[in-house]
Amino acid sequence: MAEVRLERDDRVAVVTVHDPDRRNALTLELSAALADAVAECERDARVHALVVTGTPPAFCAGADLTALGEAREEGLRKIYAGFLAVAGCTLPTIAAVGGAAVGAGLNLALACDVRLVGPKARFDARFLQLGIHPGGGMTWMLQRLAGPQTATAMTLFGQVLDADGAVRHGLAWDRVDGGHDELVASAVEFARASAEASRDLVRTIKATMRTTAATPAHADAVGIELAPQAESIGTPEFQNRLAAMKARISGRD
Repeated sequence: MAEVRLERDDRVAVVTVHDPDRRNALTLELSAALADAVAECERDARVHALVVTGTPPAFCAGADLTALGEAREEGLRKIYAGFLAVAGCTLPTIAAVGGAAVGAGLNLALACDVRLVGPKARFDARFLQLGIHPGGGMTWMLQRLAGPQTATAMTLFGQVLDADGAVRHGLAWDRVDGGHDELVASAVEFARASAEASRDLVRTIKATMRTTAATPAHADAVGIELAPQAESIGTPEFQNRLAAMKARISGRD
């Protein structure tokens, strides 16, 4: 049965696109279910970070070809809905890419904040080879993450990045050897720092990073960060951690 599975590992949600027989291709229904899963995580105060993955053998083989072939603008937006929900998520997101991420599946991986890859990971734009224009903001996301040369090589020259190539070109943070379970476990562990921090603080920092990423001047970034940093200093969480740190330092004397 094609579905999006949502599991929780302490404060980390694992969102899995599950339709392995069709290599997790995004139908309209799966895309809507993915968007619903992200929204559920946003509402759940227990969730501090998301891991997004696909049931092996693929991460996501792209949009379902029947849905894609029948789509016009409204239909395309429905196909986009799932990965755009991930892109817009206010919580930290990690893609655990253990197989092919193709077309809209590449978009789903790019929509996450960080990508960890397994040995069989493959990043393939594929739009040109299908005879269609890229969509869903792929050209914007890919150029920002990997730079214009890598984005052009993948988009206009059909170059495909494997796990090592993705790490080398800055598309992925790290390679995790082993199977799918090890990859997901590594992604959950990677998320631990966010999971153990204040949910409000994590969301505020992510929002600030999105703002400062488009800020041209250092001085402007200082101003953007000033108010939320001052507010965080006054929280009980910081005061408690500060007291604990001072106690540890005093204990070394």
